[in-house]
This record gives sequence, structure tokens and C-alpha cells, in this order.
Amino acid sequence: MGEFTHFDQNGNAVMVDVTAKEETERTAVAEGSIRVSREVFDAIVNHTAAKGDVLGTARVAGIMAAKRTPELIPMCHPLMLTKVAVDFEPEEETLLVKCRCTAKLKGRTGVEMEALTGVSVALLTVYDMCKALDKRMMISGIRLVEKTGGKSGHFVNPDLSL
Repeated sequence: MGEFTHFDQNGNAVMVDVTAKEETERTAVAEGSIRVSREVFDAIVNHTAAKGDVLGTARVAGIMAAKRTPELIPMCHPLMLTKVAVDFEPEEETLLVKCRCTAKLKGRTGVEMEALTGVSVALLTVYDMCKALDKRMMISGIRLVEKTGGKSGHFVNPDLSL
């Protein structure tokens, strides 16, 4: 099939034609974190934030964002996702809330951008819901952790340190 590119022979941005690619089961996992103050951390884990259930709302936002990735990233293909999961791990000792998004489908193109978009929007939602308490929160470490399927096969990111 040759080298895939998002540019044509004249340098114009184009959507990659994946018609000839084989359908395979594909999974992508992305993660990131948000560092918060003690006050924000307590409000999140004790469900006392004024705007409501922070992690529940952020979970739904991350899932919705993954499903709408092609509306945000210009050359992404619209995909029939079969699974999107957003999970959180609050770490009291570091005041970090870690987020992981897993996206899955059977198709001709990968789901890395969907997983990355899901984790990004989930963390932005945490920020939005807690900014009245403290605007100093810091989102960091957003990256692809692992992907499976497709021509390139299994990839595990060797740099998993936040």
C-alpha cells in the first residue's frame, strides 16, 4: 500500500485512504494526570465539589469526546467505536488524579486519537468542575500507553513515567 501520509503530492492536507486496509481488532490506551491542591483533592474524593460528581462527569465527558474525535481533529476518520472506558486513580500522597482512557473497535484504522482525546477532555472536565476552588491545577503526561492491531502491531510506550 505504500507509505501513509496526510499530504498529497502537492503538499495539500488530505484524509488517508484506508479502503484497502484489512479490518482488525484495534485497541488504544492513553493516560495523563492532573495535579491538584489538597482542597480540590478532598472535594473530588469526598464528592463535595459544588458542581457535583467530578469524576463521574469527567468520565462521561471523556467517553463523549472520544466518540467525537473526528469533529475535533481534522483528518481523523469517523469510527464505529465498540468500547470507550475512562478510569481514574486518585493518589492521595502525590495529589494527582490519574486518568486512563481505553478505546476499541474492529476496523481499518487505529483508535489512538480517540483514546488521547478522551483522556484530554476528561482531565479538562476535572479542571472545569474544580476551578472555583483553585485555578492552579496542572494537567500533564498525556500520552499513548499502548496500542494493538493493524499493520504496525503491538506498541507499548517505553516512557511511562509521569
